[in-house]
Amino acid sequence: MILQGNDPYRGASFSLSNRLIRAVWGLVYLLLFRISPRPFHVWRSFLLRLFGAKLGRDVHVYPSVKIWAPWNLIVGNCVGIGDGATIYNMDKIIIGDNSVISQGTHLCTGSHDFNAPNFQLITSPISIGNHVWLCAESFVGPGVSIADGSVVAARGVVSKTINEPWLVWAGVPVKRIGIRDKQRVLQ
Repeated sequence: MILQGNDPYRGASFSLSNRLIRAVWGLVYLLLFRISPRPFHVWRSFLLRLFGAKLGRDVHVYPSVKIWAPWNLIVGNCVGIGDGATIYNMDKIIIGDNSVISQGTHLCTGSHDFNAPNFQLITSPISIGNHVWLCAESFVGPGVSIADGSVVAARGVVSKTINEPWLVWAGVPVKRIGIRDKQRVLQ
């Protein structure tokens, strides 16, 4: 999918087939997904599944969510992805059950090798556990996994994996600031 050793200043970073399917998805997104009424979650889930997304039941993806490649998206049951979220999934993004991706959140699976002469594009998957809440405008970088029950406060930046479950994180980069009551959440 990612072309190796290319000249990113003058050439494409992705194969022709990848660029073509993204172009078709872009048209469907503009003409059918983006303009759909807010309550039409089933319709948007249908469109995402049509392009290869694996979605559980009761998934609410709002119309202004930007999804780069639906075929790289796996979402569990009872998940909400809020307005203006960016799912920049050049690699897989997995979101667990009962999780919330709040408005403006950015999940980014790609970066560049800053030591390569051509700044080679590189990707690494993101995994979000069950019962996770990524608050408004938080950022999750490539290769990050977030443990079950975690909360990332508004505008928090997660650049390293969070292995400890049921904690609250905030800041740039995030640091532990609290503990969630697992028993209360799972009632």
